[in-house]
Amino acid sequence: AMGTFVDVGCGAGPIALTLALRSPAATVVATDPNSRARELTTENATANQVSVTTLHPDNVPADMTVDLIWSNPPIRIGKQALRELLTEWLRRLSDHGVAILVINRHLGADSLHRWLETEGWHVLRLGSRSGFRLLSVSRPHD
Repeated sequence: AMGTFVDVGCGAGPIALTLALRSPAATVVATDPNSRARELTTENATANQVSVTTLHPDNVPADMTVDLIWSNPPIRIGKQALRELLTEWLRRLSDHGVAILVINRHLGADSLHRWLETEGWHVLRLGSRSGFRLLSVSRPHD
């Protein structure tokens, strides 16, 4: 797969590395406000000989368009901040871009699903695993 793939809230980078390993032709970007998380992601990418660009969220180019977002979003930042973060990233999706959100079921996955739909996004529940829900979010196509 080609295009720009972003791991939002990358932590030590397991999702970013998986994206890079599975899609070597893609541009993979990992973002996290935590500098230690970014360091670990860079170290892990180097160790696995994959190319991942690690950025502080403030340094993401304003005009970046994204084809795939994977995120285990930081629920603990609070509902309003979380909604702002998701809105900021979802508006970067290309026409056929998809965001995959991994959310703890007990931390409001269902209310987030409903809110995304009221915002006009197309949301599919891909399934649940061990207390987590996977939501696929994309632009509606009539």
